[in-house]
Amino acid sequence: MKKNIANSLLIACCLLVMVSCKARKQVLVARKADSTAKTNDVVSKLAAIRSSQVNFTTFAGKAKTKLSINNNSNDVTLNIRIAKDKRIWVSITAVLGIEAARAVITPDSIMIINRLQSVYIKKPFSYIYTYASKQVNYKTLESLLIGNAVPELVNEQATIDHADGNTTLSGVLNDLVYKLILGPDNKVTQTNLDNQSQAQSLQVTNNTFIQATNRVLPSQIDIASVVKDKKIQVNLHYTKADFEVEQNYPFSIPDGYEPGK
Repeated sequence: MKKNIANSLLIACCLLVMVSCKARKQVLVARKADSTAKTNDVVSKLAAIRSSQVNFTTFAGKAKTKLSINNNSNDVTLNIRIAKDKRIWVSITAVLGIEAARAVITPDSIMIINRLQSVYIKKPFSYIYTYASKQVNYKTLESLLIGNAVPELVNEQATIDHADGNTTLSGVLNDLVYKLILGPDNKVTQTNLDNQSQAQSLQVTNNTFIQATNRVLPSQIDIASVVKDKKIQVNLHYTKADFEVEQNYPFSIPDGYEPGK
């Protein structure tokens, strides 16, 4: 059991790249249609989508999370801090609120402390490709954690369709087939990435949008990833969220810890 939890934590850190939050009641958001919701002007529509994404400098969130690796599930809590374009810091607590793992992800590197097994990992960012498509980069992970559109998918080569009040962007990006579904307010409700030649797929679904520091983000983010024989599901529910808060990102490898694989 202990080893299973540890393995789940390490894989979740790699997949998510993924607390100084004030307790507050979450405010559900009534999502309003954007004026360009059905426009066929590609340039105007893409500009509207980009302007509707969450803009921030720092983010801090706490999320109850269910991790499932090949149908082996564990319930944990993630404390997430993000310095935009610089780093993602994650502390993972399991039973009785004891920290089980900590990770710092930057555009160039991944560092993980596994406290359950007294090991650590220091790898280049490319280590994540063990669990995700090579088209995934730091900005992809940062975007998924706050419900934003992956920047590379909002491009002039995408096919744009409108149906039932939603907008769908679809296309191919370096062998990666993608589909991005947005609501009438241009907020992302689903992201699909598929690379059949590498037997890799990723689906991210955003639900129950809330307001935090005058910004709108999903409180429920469900991630399903398949990489060959590895099946990973992450169901993340934010119970706290705040933007533009001062924070630090403590990370140090304790004495006696050994490098992991």
